[in-house]
Amino acid sequence: MRILIVDDEPAMHDSYRHCLSPAPSHEAGLRAMADELFGASNDDGPAPHFELVHAHQGQEAVDLVAAAKGEDRFAVAFIDVRMPPGIDGRETARRIRAIDPDVNLVIVTGFSDYAPIEIGRVAGPVDKLFYIAKPFEIEEIVQTATALTQRWSVDRQLAAVRAELADKVEALEEQAHELAANEMKALHLANHDPLTDAPNRLAFVRSLSGWVRADEPFAMAMMDLDRFKLVNDTFGHLAGDEMLRTICDILSAQVPDGGMIARLGGDEFAILFPTPGTEAAVMEVERMIHACSANFRIFGHSLQGGASAGLVVVEPDTGVDPTDVMRRADLALNDAKKSARGSVRVFDESMDGAIRFRRAIEGGLSNAIEAGELRLVYQPIVSHDTLEVVAFEALMRWDSAEYGSISPAMFIPIAEESNLIHDLGDWVLGEALTMLERWPGQYVSVNFSPRQFRRPNFVGHVVERVDRAGIAPSRLQIEITETAIFDDAERAADTLYRVRQMGFRIALDDFGTGYSSLYNIRKFALDCLKIDKSFIDGMGRERESAAIVQSIIHLGRALGLEVVAEGVETEAQVQALRIAGCSHLQGFHLSRPIEAARATELAEARFIEASAMIAEGARGSGTVG
Repeated sequence: MRILIVDDEPAMHDSYRHCLSPAPSHEAGLRAMADELFGASNDDGPAPHFELVHAHQGQEAVDLVAAAKGEDRFAVAFIDVRMPPGIDGRETARRIRAIDPDVNLVIVTGFSDYAPIEIGRVAGPVDKLFYIAKPFEIEEIVQTATALTQRWSVDRQLAAVRAELADKVEALEEQAHELAANEMKALHLANHDPLTDAPNRLAFVRSLSGWVRADEPFAMAMMDLDRFKLVNDTFGHLAGDEMLRTICDILSAQVPDGGMIARLGGDEFAILFPTPGTEAAVMEVERMIHACSANFRIFGHSLQGGASAGLVVVEPDTGVDPTDVMRRADLALNDAKKSARGSVRVFDESMDGAIRFRRAIEGGLSNAIEAGELRLVYQPIVSHDTLEVVAFEALMRWDSAEYGSISPAMFIPIAEESNLIHDLGDWVLGEALTMLERWPGQYVSVNFSPRQFRRPNFVGHVVERVDRAGIAPSRLQIEITETAIFDDAERAADTLYRVRQMGFRIALDDFGTGYSSLYNIRKFALDCLKIDKSFIDGMGRERESAAIVQSIIHLGRALGLEVVAEGVETEAQVQALRIAGCSHLQGFHLSRPIEAARATELAEARFIEASAMIAEGARGSGTVG
């Protein structure tokens, strides 16, 4: 395994030689750490042997990479970011990546003129770019070199396998053509109704999803036949099937240009078509209903047709969900069948009590701040050993004069879908910063929603509020979830880097529940991981949950991050988390969320055990959540 060392300081080369020499102490330490993190291993083989190649300037390193061929290629390159004179580490990394896209680059720096995201842009991909800070530990270099050389070896083996598979593709092409023909037939059957050959519900929902995202208004009509059950009962299902095929042909001929018709099941059809407005859409649906209201000759019998319809007109950029559009059309259809068969009804919100309630909540929430109906409660975050209160998480509560206590799980999503989330977020931040003036030294942790985090002036806005309050940035922790950063990872990384540079703390909430978690830890500047409550709940029942919790704790410690266990509700969980090495705890067993005055008392007392009366009073409070 060849490793390239690029550094202009001879002493650093000696350090690498010392770190990566095949010393027994290194092997034993590495094995002990692997056993601790992943369980005892049965592999008694020797640690990897590294062949070190040294370059004292960036261009010398580039020339060495260019000259390496075949088995002599480098698996890893450790690059000092500042190497005067000549090209610096960023340019060296860019040129090396251009020559060998497979080499793993480790940027080693004590101070850099470049942010990690700037280096990543020229020396990516990010999954082959890593960072180590000076001064480094022996174990850190050994672990990195071991992991990356083994990964490089595995990548080469995978490349060989891919090349072998590519050789077999030509032999499979004929079979692929045959499979493609069968797939087309199966796809048609999966997306079309077998009776009428019209698109089925699956195809309709897929198409509706595309119409919802488009920037043109459209209409959706839900239509079913009047007295169709009588046809089946009187003339039999064969006559009923023939009538359905006839009606489907009529609707297909009558649907406006650019529209579609689908059979959802039974005698129910759905129609999509572009429209300039509600009046034009009603006229089109009435025309289709009229075409269905005729006498049909079915197997020698004269049958009177008829249909009723519910209509929804959707304007662009309204953010509606396809399922909600169908639900509204169905409500309108029910209203049409109840009031007057053979008619079309346009959906309005009076047909849906749930929508009325949601609108009422949204309207009440817009006045809640001015009406003084909002308040913050605070849940302590304590150190695992002494139970010292180091911080409080600020949690919002709404006591509506009209509806009583409303759960944040109900009103926060409503606020998130509108601009109300910014007003609520500003209020929460202001209240939390005011509380910091009363506490002796604790910091406050405030949740920021994805929409707040994506605000164009997010960093400047937070900095301005903190400066105005006269609070040190280190006393504010910004809690975000992976949802807030996953949509635009590059922009999120830049935002978090600037927030961190300003001195604020950053916590990743609900860690372990997202599939991008490990990627986010490596890419983003974080101070704290918060283990999701679901894993803490399962520690005593499921071996898997316990293993996940222990792995997250070990990972956080290895990266120098605080780890907060949320949802701690029993003494057994406290002891298990202490043994595992979790740095901080939060949950009902220690204290429920408490009112501002009690939080100040607890902050001044500093320790949960020294404030048993306060904590006990909080457990009995009716305002907890």
